[in-house]
Amino acid sequence: MVDEGKCSGHGICHYEAPDVYQLDDWGFCTIRELLVPDHHMESAEMGANACPEQAITIA
Repeated sequence: MVDEGKCSGHGICHYEAPDVYQLDDWGFCTIRELLVPDHHMESAEMGANACPEQAITIA
């Protein structure tokens, strides 16, 4: 889950996991909730951990 109130548009999540996180034209993550397939879980976690605002939570 991406907390849009915390996202500042750095785009690091997309840089780390482009197959998981999509960005709008201003660099903000457009994904709010996403079921991540097992084969993308590692990259999804890397993208979440790289977020400077800690706006991404993976359950």
